[in-house]
Amino acid sequence: MSGTSNCSPRRDFLKKSSAAGIVLAGGLSLARSVHAAGSDVIRFALIGAGGRGTGAANDCMSVGQNVKLVAVADAFEDRAKGALNQLKKNHPDKVDVTPDRVFSGLDAYQKAIDAGVDMVVMAAPPGFRPVHFMAAIKAGKHVFMEKPCCTDAPGYRLLVEACKLADEKGLKVGVGLQRHHQADYIKGVEEIKNGKYGDVLFTRVYWNGGDIWLRGRSPGESEMQFQVKNWYHFVWTGGDNIVEQHVHNIDVSNWIVGDHPIEANGMGGCQVRKRRNESQIFDHHFVEFTYKNGVKMFSQCRQQPGTWSSVSEHIHGTKGSGGATAGGGPKLPFGPYQQEHLELITAIKNNTKYNEGWFGATSSMTAVLGRMATYSGQVVKWDEAVAKGPDEQPEKLAWDATPRVVPDKDGNYPMPIPGVYKAY
Repeated sequence: MSGTSNCSPRRDFLKKSSAAGIVLAGGLSLARSVHAAGSDVIRFALIGAGGRGTGAANDCMSVGQNVKLVAVADAFEDRAKGALNQLKKNHPDKVDVTPDRVFSGLDAYQKAIDAGVDMVVMAAPPGFRPVHFMAAIKAGKHVFMEKPCCTDAPGYRLLVEACKLADEKGLKVGVGLQRHHQADYIKGVEEIKNGKYGDVLFTRVYWNGGDIWLRGRSPGESEMQFQVKNWYHFVWTGGDNIVEQHVHNIDVSNWIVGDHPIEANGMGGCQVRKRRNESQIFDHHFVEFTYKNGVKMFSQCRQQPGTWSSVSEHIHGTKGSGGATAGGGPKLPFGPYQQEHLELITAIKNNTKYNEGWFGATSSMTAVLGRMATYSGQVVKWDEAVAKGPDEQPEKLAWDATPRVVPDKDGNYPMPIPGVYKAY
């Protein structure tokens, strides 16, 4: 992610891939032989060294397995070095990162992937995730990637191709939708699927809370640097709060129903957050999703101080209603943020099939579908959204390049207007 440009690797790949499939460069890699020098140690790189990335690397090294951090990459050098220093303090015996394996810039991800690693932990801004994921899979690396996995429809399509390739190569993929590794959710979803509330009629899912962080402008920084630094506030990098945060709750509904919605309609806007010279995203969304079996998901997410807060999921069925969790779940050795790493590492070591990229991609695209509905004010169909949803990524990715969205003459970022914005 240095000053070198990265001219739309996602767009180039999507042009080259076809509906029939993709060619596996260099043949199939054998998952049993991934460990460097035949060692039992799983050598991994961290790509994206912010708070969540540092946390994910820490969790990976905390589960009692033979893993070692050997490379760190971030768009910004100070973050890469800061994360490395913190991780060295936490796990001095599991960090072996020499100065030549600390990478920064917009191309840092590829350097980390090529640094002799077996696995990559990905936590860069979500808009970069599809390209980073595909690059790692093409290079034959196992992957843990944070949620959300994409911020637009072209990114989703690239994720699907990368998941196919991962399965072909026998690579293992974990995704940071940690409720799948949380005992009370595992038990709760199992009971719901077994008819605890009868046939499911609709779900209600929420991520309502307060405002989100913002980093001020620094002297001399480019517009691209400002947007990457403040990735949460731009659609191409963060997806809006319905994608970045609310994907967790949306994912639980998809998990329960066992499918993705086929359409969405909704409403939203930016009513309280007045930072139009610093942010592009809405501060509230409400979406009605419809699954092909007729089940509805009613979705709320909000970032407005002083309002009702809830991060939860609720199910209504023909025999009653209740929450998505239940007591008495499986006895797991760790909490969900560590358990997800343990299960991925165990799959790598045992060479068992493991690819959470599929539901990670689907739930991320479901959230994107909801955003397209709130931005447009129209009923948005899944198939059309996937095939024709807009590309939010810059034409050219470089520090001196111009993002698609820039401030207007008054210094404000244009915000989507329902009834004007076109979903596809």
